Amino acid sequence: MSCDFVRATRPLTGTVRVPGDKSISHRAVILAAMAEGTSHLSGVLDSADVRASVSAVESLGARVSFGERDHRGLSMSVTGWGGYGPHEPQWHVECHNSGTTARLMMGVVSGWPIAVTFTGDRSLSKRPMRRIVEPLSQMGATFEVDAGGSLPVTVHGTDHLAPLAYPSPIASAQVKSAVLLAGLRATGRTRVTEPTLSRDHTERMLPAFGVPVIVDEAPGSTVMGPAVPRSTDIVVPGDPSSAAFLVAVALLVPGSEITIEDVSLNPTRIGFLHVLERMGALVEAVESSSDSTDPVGTISAAYSAVMTGTTVSAAEVPALVDEIPILALVASQASRTTRFEGVGELRVKESDRLSAIAEGLGAFGVSVRTGSDWLEVDGPCPLAGAVVDSLGDHRLAMMYAVAGLIADGVTRVERFEAVDVSFPTFGDVVGALLPDEEA
Repeated sequence: MSCDFVRATRPLTGTVRVPGDKSISHRAVILAAMAEGTSHLSGVLDSADVRASVSAVESLGARVSFGERDHRGLSMSVTGWGGYGPHEPQWHVECHNSGTTARLMMGVVSGWPIAVTFTGDRSLSKRPMRRIVEPLSQMGATFEVDAGGSLPVTVHGTDHLAPLAYPSPIASAQVKSAVLLAGLRATGRTRVTEPTLSRDHTERMLPAFGVPVIVDEAPGSTVMGPAVPRSTDIVVPGDPSSAAFLVAVALLVPGSEITIEDVSLNPTRIGFLHVLERMGALVEAVESSSDSTDPVGTISAAYSAVMTGTTVSAAEVPALVDEIPILALVASQASRTTRFEGVGELRVKESDRLSAIAEGLGAFGVSVRTGSDWLEVDGPCPLAGAVVDSLGDHRLAMMYAVAGLIADGVTRVERFEAVDVSFPTFGDVVGALLPDEEA
């Protein structure tokens, strides 16, 4: 499906709420499935990726009952398998395009004496899985995986997992989470250290399910097994990665002011706000009280006519890796050059996101350079409407849509339906912020 966008001739203003956080939604569903008893979840993101996790846990024996859907998202009750464990599915577990589903669930099933095959769509089947297979193999699970180290992967679990002290070579929340979840089935201390702290939703959520987590300054996270999570209630806040696109709309469209309410302000997720502040953008985050496992609050942003390029270091990337596409677009409207370092991980996302950012922004007329793990964007640059392809990547689709709001002429985004992965209502939310004459 293609979708056309034209320059916004009036400010976009208003207060909105973005859909539930994708990372938190995945973990809430998966931990509720592992738990003893019935958990009640609200605000869950209703997207293709999260539905993949729901389907995966159902195929392994969890019972999911959907409630009403409201402005916060889906509500559901999940009755987990608890100490009885998951059952071996009759067929493979289809993860579609969700890397979080595939990687975390490999950790979940590794500690049970069952065989489970995980498959995915064409895009997911190109993404690396050995980073998960290697530590779980050290714990005692065995794997059938092709020479390329990608899906399909068959996990042969065991009820005799060994605890592991694992120094992860990369800062990856999915690697860390997979090992910690497997560690719940090992006898003893399982610890994961990282070169830089990755998003920490799993560590924050496990205590809500009755599983203590020790977090230290290494950065390292430790669980003691065996441990069976206990059911609980989880409220999922808004997704800061989705909010970032609306923040960019406010910063780039003259006269705009947008406020996003009830959004996660987890420090491992809002690195993009710190970069924008450094560039001179008019952004503000205010924390409020919350019943979520994450700190929650409001993000406000306003048109910023004067911004200056900056350097985003490799150490900053784990806290803003999903926001690099939209930060690159903002950088095209700032003075001087913005450089992103240590961003090679973007080459193994839903697309080769690093090359796609360079090619996509180049189509709008932006001067962009890229290497194996760096990206440079020159600004300020007037944009010309272009025909661009999301490549099935939700973050590229939304970045191109925002670009269309500030570009001359018409911008056509091919495969715009990719937004269904994380922000299915993106077009509707942007439309609601436009004046009636343009809505």
